[in-house]
Amino acid sequence: MDLQVAIDRVTLEKAVDLAQQLDGQVDIIEFGTSLIKDYGLEQIHARLPKLQHAKLLLDLKTIDEGDYEFDKGFAVGDILTVMGAASPDTLTSVYELTQARGKQMFIDMMEITAAKTAQIVDHPAAIYGIHHAKDSRADFDAAATVAAFHTDFPAVQHISVAGGIDLAMAQKLATQGIAESVIVGSAIVKTADPVAAAQKFMEAIH
Repeated sequence: MDLQVAIDRVTLEKAVDLAQQLDGQVDIIEFGTSLIKDYGLEQIHARLPKLQHAKLLLDLKTIDEGDYEFDKGFAVGDILTVMGAASPDTLTSVYELTQARGKQMFIDMMEITAAKTAQIVDHPAAIYGIHHAKDSRADFDAAATVAAFHTDFPAVQHISVAGGIDLAMAQKLATQGIAESVIVGSAIVKTADPVAAAQKFMEAIH
């Protein structure tokens, strides 16, 4: 299982520093939506040195203008996100562009219905991200949700999960063996020693 660390709601200077500390420690480094909205792709591209080990995911949350946003995004990152709520045509278009570039597409499945999900599970190389909304007040059991999704949509090959993941849940997901990657934010980046925290998560999932 891969570890993706989400960096968001900090200054760009802090984000770059964290990314450089975590490069080589984790598999995927994510620059979150708020960070991208605050600073923009051009500033991020100018300020962030190319990562040497980890892949860079940019959480664009594209919902329209897919080709334009993915073309700009792939000039900076390796993995880009598109909302599952986007039109099937948008999803197909950005998937084709992603495949042509030899990159990766992450479909954010937040708050979409089973009926809509059934319409969009035909992109075999895409990562399907089970994402508990930050603003949601409902309880979230990541392992149970991943298991139910896998039962309902067994054809999906690449699953990622986010939403308040702690060490115990990360280990449970790794043992479960369904999700390919787990996304952790505050439990790593808001600690006194993010590198040490990341190492603990890496130990938990391997």
